Amino acid sequence: MLREGIYLADRYEIVGKIGAGGMADVYKAKDHTLGRFVGIKVLKPEFSEDVNFVTKFRTEAQSAAGLEHPNIVNIYDVGSENSIHYIVMEYVEGITLKMYIEKKGQLSFKEAVSIAIQVGRGIEAAHNKHIIHRDIKPQNIIISTEGKVKVTDFGIARVANANTINSEVMGSVHYASPEQARNGFVDGKSDIYSLGIVMYEMVTGRVPFDGESTVAVAIQHLQEEMVVPTAYAPDLPVSIEKIILKCTQKSPDRRYDTISDLLMDLKKALISPDEDFVVMVPLGQQDKTRIVKQEEVETIKQQTQNMYRKELVDEEDGYGEAEGDYEEDEDEDDDEDGFLNPKMEKAVTIMGIVAAVIIVAIIIYIGGSFMGLFKFGSTEKEDRKEPEQKQEEIKKDEGEDGDTGTQETEKVEMIDIRGYTFEEALDALNNIHLGLEKGGEESSEEYPEGQIVSQSVAEGSMVEKNTTITVIISSGAGEFDVPDVKGRSKGEAESILTEAGLVPAYDYQHDDSIPNDQVISQNPDVGAKAKKGDTVTIILSQGRETLQVPDVRDKPEADARAELEGMGLVVASTSGDYSDNIAEGNVISQSISPWKTVETGTQITLVISLGKKITTQYYSLNYSIDLPGHIPLDSTWVEAKITLHKSEGDDVIGTWIANSFPYTVNVSNIENCSRGYFVIEWEWSYVDEDDTEIRETDKTVIEGVPFTQN
Repeated sequence: MLREGIYLADRYEIVGKIGAGGMADVYKAKDHTLGRFVGIKVLKPEFSEDVNFVTKFRTEAQSAAGLEHPNIVNIYDVGSENSIHYIVMEYVEGITLKMYIEKKGQLSFKEAVSIAIQVGRGIEAAHNKHIIHRDIKPQNIIISTEGKVKVTDFGIARVANANTINSEVMGSVHYASPEQARNGFVDGKSDIYSLGIVMYEMVTGRVPFDGESTVAVAIQHLQEEMVVPTAYAPDLPVSIEKIILKCTQKSPDRRYDTISDLLMDLKKALISPDEDFVVMVPLGQQDKTRIVKQEEVETIKQQTQNMYRKELVDEEDGYGEAEGDYEEDEDEDDDEDGFLNPKMEKAVTIMGIVAAVIIVAIIIYIGGSFMGLFKFGSTEKEDRKEPEQKQEEIKKDEGEDGDTGTQETEKVEMIDIRGYTFEEALDALNNIHLGLEKGGEESSEEYPEGQIVSQSVAEGSMVEKNTTITVIISSGAGEFDVPDVKGRSKGEAESILTEAGLVPAYDYQHDDSIPNDQVISQNPDVGAKAKKGDTVTIILSQGRETLQVPDVRDKPEADARAELEGMGLVVASTSGDYSDNIAEGNVISQSISPWKTVETGTQITLVISLGKKITTQYYSLNYSIDLPGHIPLDSTWVEAKITLHKSEGDDVIGTWIANSFPYTVNVSNIENCSRGYFVIEWEWSYVDEDDTEIRETDKTVIEGVPFTQN
């Protein structure tokens, strides 16, 4: 386990642990190179020496590293250091969609569709890179504090190709597609099914299939029809319900072909929710509900065990990402001597049976069509014809009725492009040989900024090819006054802003006078002009600021004082004491224990070291000094300057002038010195034979004069 303050790659400073999973821990860290917070997923130590586990762990990064999209939790870096294997990812402040649903119960269809569109865009980006997520569920969808929806955890994703087939690493059982439950072929339509289940849960507040065991739930996905969403959400528009039902068809062939097709219907549902425009694929013979055999149940049990383990892991993970289920995949090359392994044999057998059923059904259908047994009005194939193809058929029919004979000009039927962006409309009109131009902008309560509000040719009108259609683009909703939420609780402020069509964002600061979680201020301020969808940042009180007292022991007094006062504490006083361990001038102790939580402005006192305590001993000296032999006894004058030192140097104990000898030096109360050092400067005079006075000098040093201890 990494500790706070540890660096990885000399770049990422660990701030704290934010989650734990089956095989990895998740940490919040500071990227000091780019100056941003990141999430770091670190493989647990017990797995770091296992090559297979390390390979699985790095596969997560490799599968998702190429994905860069606003609706995906992006992977920034992957590395290893001192047997620590880690993945660096985008750090997202927010909550999971699962938590959001649990909080609100049921979401409005507009909110559910908006979230689904953002999730779909993230999945679309992955599918464009041939990456299947395989585990779309509310726990893997994060709603940031700014309202941005992001898909996370591509841990069981694989690069999809023509051989994309089953994996024992499966998604959570409540959201897994039928093909996942039976360990069958998995492609992008499995993600569409899971997203359909997520949409069902958003609008109803519950999952469609539930049971006492994972096996029971998996079997329900395979053979039971779900209760329609309107049974729990009676006001749900018909388009939304049919979109959900189309996504969650048990047969992949009856679902949306691509996530892009689903997004088109979701966008249209926002504009015309009550219009029944969703085309359902007719139920074929092979799509009828079948009974799951016992041997299949055993297979499902094995698969759902993996799901269950992963669900438990997800509940532990505080970063909104699933961690577990990195069991080793079965080796696809285990076959020996040309024989298939039992699972492949079973798969081949099942596929053979299914193929036989399909062939028989085709034969019956062709024969029935020939005999006139199957005639349905318009077929699904006809309904899905491109507008250009439909117009060609209309022209053909008009030419055959005998009224006009030949076609003077080619015309196409105008489509409804309201709610499209200009780029989306341009692509749609180009497909039917029409041009597009902007005619201006206007505010709109119905259409978000950037979407088409109106078109110069009405939907359904016949218009000549190569005609240019003029459209008006929405500039967003009209402006209105920002409401006052100051002094409100967080929940009250959020409700007021949301009802006004504004998006609340949050910031926090401490305040001594305003209670915790109450609004201090807002930006924009009260009365400022805003449009629907604008963000209003509310500053919430965290109450009086608290802090942890740092450990300043053994630090110099000046440094300790600066650190404490810099954090908002008050150094009230200091005192001194001797210490054998703490250097002189450093802090011996502090009045408040280190790491204790206190309020700002709290007073603290420090005890400063005076260094080691020295016990003073006192000495005395009684020493007689006589004339040296080289000084004439008949000298007319003799004088000695006597200086007593503790040792050689300038540490003087006392000085005396002597004129008569022997001279006694008497001194007491000498501190901590047992031997002295005399320096005697002699000066004398005498009269020579010529009665001339001669002066001479000399110097005597007496070392190691012993003192007597008092």
